[in-house]
Amino acid sequence: MNRTEFVIATAIILFVAFMLGWFAHWLVHRFMRVAQADMNEIDHMAHQLHEAEEQRDQAVTFYQQREAEMSNQLTQTEAELRAAMDGLREARREAEELRSYIERVNNNA
Repeated sequence: MNRTEFVIATAIILFVAFMLGWFAHWLVHRFMRVAQADMNEIDHMAHQLHEAEEQRDQAVTFYQQREAEMSNQLTQTEAELRAAMDGLREARREAEELRSYIERVNNNA
């Protein structure tokens, strides 16, 4: 094989390789091409996902606020309960003092 035949054979092989690559590229893009209807559906789904994320964020914010309110209310209720228990304890102590005073007065009379 002389030099000219080698150059021609190499050129043909490179051209065939180029054509096979181009054909493979065309086939891949032909089968992987996304239709406009699919793109519209994907856009619609993305919009719905965005709305769902916003609703989730709003729900999380609402529940955090509600939890803070309930925690505050619980703290206030516990404080009122402590005050009521202290008042009840004081009333029992006074009632016991009055009973003992009445018993002393009745025993001395």
